[in-house]
Amino acid sequence: MQLYNKLSAKERADLIDKAGKNRLTLSFYQYAKITNPQSFRDHLFITWNALDVLGRIYVAHEGINGQLSLPADKFDAFKKHLDTIDFLKGIRLNIAVEQHNKSFLKLKVKVRDKIVADGLHDDTFDVRNKGIHVGAEKFNQLIEDDKTILVDMRNHYESEIGHFKNAVTPDVDTFRESLDIIENDLKDHKEDKNLVMYCTGGIRCEKASAYFKHKGFKNVYQLEGGIIEYTRQIKEKNLENKFLGQNFVFDERRAERISNDIIANCHQCGNPFDVHTNCANDACHLLFIQCDACKKEMNNCCSNNCKNIHALPYEKQKALRKGQGNSNDIFKKGRADHLPHKKDLRNIFDVLKTKQI
Repeated sequence: MQLYNKLSAKERADLIDKAGKNRLTLSFYQYAKITNPQSFRDHLFITWNALDVLGRIYVAHEGINGQLSLPADKFDAFKKHLDTIDFLKGIRLNIAVEQHNKSFLKLKVKVRDKIVADGLHDDTFDVRNKGIHVGAEKFNQLIEDDKTILVDMRNHYESEIGHFKNAVTPDVDTFRESLDIIENDLKDHKEDKNLVMYCTGGIRCEKASAYFKHKGFKNVYQLEGGIIEYTRQIKEKNLENKFLGQNFVFDERRAERISNDIIANCHQCGNPFDVHTNCANDACHLLFIQCDACKKEMNNCCSNNCKNIHALPYEKQKALRKGQGNSNDIFKKGRADHLPHKKDLRNIFDVLKTKQI
């Protein structure tokens, strides 16, 4: 009985090409009490592997978080299987705005401590006691209200390439960082302001909304289904799109274009651009924004040092990497010191002061 992926990304890509089928990329999440995550994980892998599902799925005692792709002709069978699981029956599936057959190349179902890494050790609040979910139409109304503070619950490199108009975009590297910053900077407005939050698909906002309700915020809202569902609804209902730029996604696509606005800049030359890339040097792989001109000049590398290393014969590169860990720059995601136009750090309070809350 196969319980783990056995094919390389290249082997899987070749199989996708040979199959010649269109695939759907989608995501979903659900907070629920799962007694035996390992057993549940194994059941999912066996069933979904047979359906040619590929993706990254996390299972924990607190629920499930899935980002995946599957052949379009297997969608009904996949949905039917979800409906056999009590807490997943009828669940909303966020279908990607832009499809790509190779958005995922392996099936990884992992047991984690939590489906959203929050760094919290607080069992006194129930993550299922969430804020009010609102659809695109109500969301658009709320964010035009003077009593509303709109907060992006994503990390800096996500909001840098796209965010909602007038949103506060905390310059944070992790979800956990944003919780304390938001609570502290909005502590005087727990009762007189609407705290409206959004993220990619809703999972981070759902936990954050429960957390902030637990911390005493009275009017807590979240965009149901996140940016992905918002985009679907504005198209379906012909609503005004208040999102600017691209929606960062955690697969091979890296982003979905929501509007034609370019709100970011190349981290090397500073020209308007909003497409992320990974440094081609295998010892670096820094995620950063690089325009086409800089990509050509720098050979897809983030620095001259990486460019020189990447130009070496492969065996020599491999020898240089031996015994060396990745540079800490890889975790900075566009904030490495050698990038002249990296995003500047700003405290959320400085942004909020301009809103005169």
